[in-house]
Amino acid sequence: MCGIAMVRLLKPLEYYQVKYGTWQYGFQKLYLLMEKQHNRGQEGAGIASVKLNVEPGKEYISRERALGADAIDQLFSKVNSTYSKYNENLISDPNWAKENLPFAGEVYLGHLRYSTTGRDGISYVHPFLRRNNWKSNNLILAGNFNLTNVDEVFDKLVSQGQHPRDYGDTFIMLEQMGHFLEREVEHAYQEFGKTTEHLTEKIESSLNIGNIIRRSSASWDGGYTICGILGHGDSFVFRDPWGIRPAFYYADDEIVIAASERPVIQTTLNIPIESVHEINPGEALIIKKDGRIILEQIRRPEKVTPCSFERIYFSRGSDQDIYSERKKLGELLTPRILKSIDNDLDNTVFSFIPNTAEIAFYGMFKGLQNNMIEEKKKFIHDNKDSLSTDEIIRILNKRPRIEKVALKDIKLRTFIAQDSGRNDLAAHVYDVTYGSIVQGKDNLVVIDDSIVRGTTLKQSIIKILDRLGPKKIVIVSSSPQIRYPDCYGIDMSRMSEFIAFKATIELLNETGNKHIINEVYNKCKAQQALPKEQLVNYVREIYHPFTNEQISAKIAEMLTPKGIHAKVEIVFQDLESLHQACPNNTGDWYFSGNYPTAGGNRVVNNAYINYIEGKDIRSY
Repeated sequence: MCGIAMVRLLKPLEYYQVKYGTWQYGFQKLYLLMEKQHNRGQEGAGIASVKLNVEPGKEYISRERALGADAIDQLFSKVNSTYSKYNENLISDPNWAKENLPFAGEVYLGHLRYSTTGRDGISYVHPFLRRNNWKSNNLILAGNFNLTNVDEVFDKLVSQGQHPRDYGDTFIMLEQMGHFLEREVEHAYQEFGKTTEHLTEKIESSLNIGNIIRRSSASWDGGYTICGILGHGDSFVFRDPWGIRPAFYYADDEIVIAASERPVIQTTLNIPIESVHEINPGEALIIKKDGRIILEQIRRPEKVTPCSFERIYFSRGSDQDIYSERKKLGELLTPRILKSIDNDLDNTVFSFIPNTAEIAFYGMFKGLQNNMIEEKKKFIHDNKDSLSTDEIIRILNKRPRIEKVALKDIKLRTFIAQDSGRNDLAAHVYDVTYGSIVQGKDNLVVIDDSIVRGTTLKQSIIKILDRLGPKKIVIVSSSPQIRYPDCYGIDMSRMSEFIAFKATIELLNETGNKHIINEVYNKCKAQQALPKEQLVNYVREIYHPFTNEQISAKIAEMLTPKGIHAKVEIVFQDLESLHQACPNNTGDWYFSGNYPTAGGNRVVNNAYINYIEGKDIRSY
């Protein structure tokens, strides 16, 4: 779920100095793109730049990386502090700046890290850099991805005689692309090497970037958006053929911009939504050194299944479509919410868990309001002869009762790591608005975007909501029950992390169906040696004996802390409503177990085996 940002200036730096008052125009746009996508990664960040047409002996590649939630500020502050050492007249001279200052280039790449491997440290922060004395053989790489078949790609590299220095997918992809880049350059050298006149320019101009990406990615299984810059200035953005990870771009005669999210491009350049385009699944946006922009289909689109969890949780809600989808998710929950409170709207307060569930809350309110309008119309119609004017006005003035009940107070993870102290402090992450409900009489309905582990609910939210004295607490999830591991971008690879899975295991044990647990294990174990293309997701069978409502009831029981006075119920979205709200993002493997790639079935297979065998390790 990392964030990527690429900026390519199509004019000389002098052009931006004259038109916009600074040659740093591209660098400033990079900063905005990264800051606007900070939601996608707060563990680290990195930036890189390439200068075009630099004389030999001069540095033409700049790169900086930093760790921590404030990494963006660290990076840009460091670069700006370097600039501040020089006279203002020199700094404002684009020709002098390009020759003497880092990041005074025409091509920029930024990355925000959201770790999915459990590995940390500066060496895992993008962009990655593969150096070479041939300018065109230098490769800068950053991306938003997870490969499910790292072992296969690793073995392929070793069979080619290479010696990768790390087993991580980022390192392996860098080496694989670097390998095919070198072969492409060598091919061009053999073609043009008979004459040394303008040899470098001929090689750079003839490089087939699409071919390099095609050969490198042929065996990749997973979700990804990969961005790269070559040392001489060619650049590209490539999206996986399943469309799992997002990628958008804008281009005019001055600039090309690419990012993980559409609204950040709109905001950064102040352009309408129609001007921002999506990179299609399996397609690459290629910008040659000479400014040519090429859209090339690299891999045939597969079963296109963009990630729905992007829409529910990770992406910025300011996107026009995502905003509408999140509201729809809330609205479609209305019938289940009304059932949970026995249609008692007069004695129910509605709220949300800050902050990502706020948009779904607006949709929920709309659904409740529409329902109430229909009820009013029917009641007035059926009783029009007996109602006074005052009674009609009173009925018309009735609205769903909404309050901002939960308030996010502090982020404990920033200063405490010990489990013994965390649990006590976690109860105070949220605060409540006292006096917002009638004790012992009101129901309290609170919507959240998703429930994964349920830890925060049990340790904090339910406890603190119960202080208000509601008769019943209904926790509503705008997403369905998360039952299966992700392997394409979120670090959720262990079955034990999912409260829906744990609740189902308990139900199997309680209802005399324990044999299903072992039968599924044996089926998974029996196919472990098969090629990933032949694997079947047998883990789905553990859920078959139970309805969604039965599993939800068990989850509520497991997450209700001791000493809670209110009755607790949990209501989940269903798959049909998810697809209705997000019709274009059909990737629902978290909830359904329908993985778009063969590697996904291998991940869930391994995750279940690891759970039964008591191995607390990642499954890919």
